Amino acid sequence: MVSTLWLVGGGILLYTLVAMTLKAQGRLPEAIRVSGPITTIHTQRGKAFLNWLAGPRRFWRAWGNLGVGIALVVMVGSFALVAFAAVSAIQNPTPTALNEPQNVLAIPGVNDFLPLSVAPEILTGLLIGLVVHEGGHGLLCRVEDIDIESMGLALLAFIPIGAFVEPDEASRNRASRGGQTRMFAAGVTNNFAVSVLAFLLLFGPVAGSISVAAGAPIGGSLPGSPARDAGIDRGTVITSVEGQSVEDANAMQAALSDSTADTVSVGLKGGESVPVQREVLVTVAVRDGPIAVNETITAVNGSEVSTVTGFEDAVASRPVADLTVRGANGTRSVTIPVGTYSLVAPDGALAGQTDLSGGETVIVTSIAGNRTVDFDDLSAVLDGRQPGDTVSVTGYVGGFDGERRTFEVELGGSGEDAVLGVRVQRGVSGFVLDDFGVDVYPADTFLTVLGGNGGGGIGGIERAYLTLVLPFASLTLPNVGYNFAGFVGPVTNFYSVSGPLGLLGPGLVFLLANLLFWTAWINLIIGQFNCVPAYPLDGGHILRTSTETVVSRLPVSDGRALTSAVTTTVSIVMIVGLLVMVFGPRLLT
Repeated sequence: MVSTLWLVGGGILLYTLVAMTLKAQGRLPEAIRVSGPITTIHTQRGKAFLNWLAGPRRFWRAWGNLGVGIALVVMVGSFALVAFAAVSAIQNPTPTALNEPQNVLAIPGVNDFLPLSVAPEILTGLLIGLVVHEGGHGLLCRVEDIDIESMGLALLAFIPIGAFVEPDEASRNRASRGGQTRMFAAGVTNNFAVSVLAFLLLFGPVAGSISVAAGAPIGGSLPGSPARDAGIDRGTVITSVEGQSVEDANAMQAALSDSTADTVSVGLKGGESVPVQREVLVTVAVRDGPIAVNETITAVNGSEVSTVTGFEDAVASRPVADLTVRGANGTRSVTIPVGTYSLVAPDGALAGQTDLSGGETVIVTSIAGNRTVDFDDLSAVLDGRQPGDTVSVTGYVGGFDGERRTFEVELGGSGEDAVLGVRVQRGVSGFVLDDFGVDVYPADTFLTVLGGNGGGGIGGIERAYLTLVLPFASLTLPNVGYNFAGFVGPVTNFYSVSGPLGLLGPGLVFLLANLLFWTAWINLIIGQFNCVPAYPLDGGHILRTSTETVVSRLPVSDGRALTSAVTTTVSIVMIVGLLVMVFGPRLLT
């Protein structure tokens, strides 16, 4: 199937061929100018309105000076951020989804983090951002008596990518450096102002009227899992297990752990109840292990098991167990040591006191006579010990086919934290097991970041950062696993609306929340990007006028050459840094 990226690329190419043909034939209106895939639409309309709006000049100059200060701070931060990211990309080139070519484009449906479901809200935020940005330039042009040659919209083929105000160059050069700087900073100032206003409305009355529905919000179910087979998937809210009400995901997990039934009755939001036939599914497996992901453990030493608790009880007294495993190729028997899958650290206590050198696999089956079936068991044993305690460690060195050995080890660590000197894989023998098979959606976390649930004690700077990374939270926030696109689709089932805004109904409140979130987010991105100190961005122009102001006060004979050297160097560093930051990880690996 052809990807959206290829469809958009093909459409841009076709548009470019048609537009360039019409240009060559002289069939385009004078107001439309084409340069390759870039189309600009020029107009003289709006000048009279800007002249009227520019009336209170003292106010707008004060606003412009505030914006210059903000822009300079963001410019320095942008320079440091891009430089740091570029150096990190060279030193540790680890490709992520953020480095995929399509994710550099802010196009819903093409960018993996900007879904089509919120395309109207994203495009609305983008339109607002372009209007206030270029409107700010136009307004300050008139405040500083800079003539405007034309205004308009810039498109990448049929995709709006910007608006523009084209000052008369001679008139701009006659303006003072301060006036030019205020004019260039006005766009990003307005973007940041819109972002702050939208966030205040979102964090305050809108998010305050939204609450998380009672129950466990399900973001998805695992392939081949009991939950998937029972029809439980994204958007489901589980409200009870075996007739016991559950208020959240933790309560659901506790209720499932307490139940030993092969089949559990699960109540859903809306009153429906479904039976779930439980099985022990492998959801994570070590590489080259004898059991693979999505295979099912059906028996231990010939005794059937259907729950993780039942499995752990069956292997509690058996360091080695014969497992019956059902997979895509049928059922087979697998005999493995059952314990905590670990890698020996070269500089740890175990390697330092034995003939192990580090890097070996050890499946630890007991410590100080205490059975260690999984990661939690090993952690519990070490939590009850002190650094310097000597313990007997039994395990299978070499992994699943390894030799059973016992070591006397003096625990390392500092303070009250005793360590064995191993890196531990979660689960049993390197396998994470699940007898239900759902992923919980972090509905409560997302709402708290957006100001709901009383704000959760999150500070202003922390909230700004968390909100900025929400669209790609699965990559940037620990233990989240989902990206936040807004209150859309099945996700709305996880929330309810109350308070004064409840009169609008959930649909309108969710729409308002989405509009505010994406308007704030897009304007923040537009403002920050335009503050990058590189031509032809606003940051590059502000860098030039600011450098001219500083250089004019220095005892140098050729200030123009020094200004050009500074601005050109910084611009080149920024452009190279951006290219390395985006494309470096994939080119260097």
